[in-house]
Amino acid sequence: MALTPALLARGPWDPSDVQAFWREDPFEPGPEETKAADELLESLRQRGSPSHDGLAARLVDYQAGEQGLSLQLQPARWALRLLPEGAGGSISSLCIVRAADGRWLAGRRAGWVASWAGRWALGAGGAVEVDEHPADTLGRELQEEWSVTAERMTIEALIRSPTGMVLLVGQAWLAEGAEVTPDAEHDEYAWWPADLAQWPEEADTPLRVVGAMLAAGSAPSA
Repeated sequence: MALTPALLARGPWDPSDVQAFWREDPFEPGPEETKAADELLESLRQRGSPSHDGLAARLVDYQAGEQGLSLQLQPARWALRLLPEGAGGSISSLCIVRAADGRWLAGRRAGWVASWAGRWALGAGGAVEVDEHPADTLGRELQEEWSVTAERMTIEALIRSPTGMVLLVGQAWLAEGAEVTPDAEHDEYAWWPADLAQWPEEADTPLRVVGAMLAAGSAPSA
């Protein structure tokens, strides 16, 4: 049975209504987590994936309401996100990309990448860098992965993935006629129909869950 994401908080919010507070003390994982992360990082090196480590963000706590979303973040070792369970509370930003007519941008991840290798994913996503606002991560990843800028963006939800990683989900609407150019992390891409019922077979359960959540609360109007 396919595992599905868990909804922690639901917007939508304007990016300006999302606050991020950083703790100065880095997260200290236990010895078993450290060992497992070391082994997974080495396996990436052996298959030619980027193997730099360093620090990224983990979610310590959050508060959500109609007025906005507040995130308490802490520096944590990037490699903890490779753990199959728990992920050290690591947080990433996921930018779902919509065309002006409502179609969804999907890309197949190249076989060498660290996460979701060979699988289809929606939009753009990546780790939140230390001292970076997670809402800013959305626009950065969109530009880095697809060389395009959103006409408008909303922060839609905070989700915990089946691995334990937390995702700040944003939705970016592109201008009429906007074109995307995939980066090297994608070996194929497609615009999936606005109607989720017409999505292709490669759209797996987690993608359909996220798509259904966003489709229920958004429309391509300004």
